[in-house]
Amino acid sequence: MENEEKKPEVVVEQKENVEFGNSKTIVIPEEYRPISMWGYFGYQLLFAIPCIGIIVLIVFALGGQRNINVRNFARSYFCWLIIGLILTLIVLVIAIALGSTYINSRIIYS
Repeated sequence: MENEEKKPEVVVEQKENVEFGNSKTIVIPEEYRPISMWGYFGYQLLFAIPCIGIIVLIVFALGGQRNINVRNFARSYFCWLIIGLILTLIVLVIAIALGSTYINSRIIYS
């Protein structure tokens, strides 16, 4: 039991009612550590790389990252990517259908 690895923890002090001397110390485990604004920015840049970004995105979304916040961010980014792909395909199908109808009407009436 003495050889157990200690996980690094982030300690956050939250003070309430300072005048009465009440204060709480909240210990956040490493897997729940919040992501900074620059962290989100960096992950978005990483996920935007054409081939490597998709692979890293899928790995992070399926649990390749210990931090739950990074994993959830990758999952949400992946969902938005799928929604964007579906909407693009719908617009493309509608544009092709309208374009072919327009071309056929021009051929018939010319």
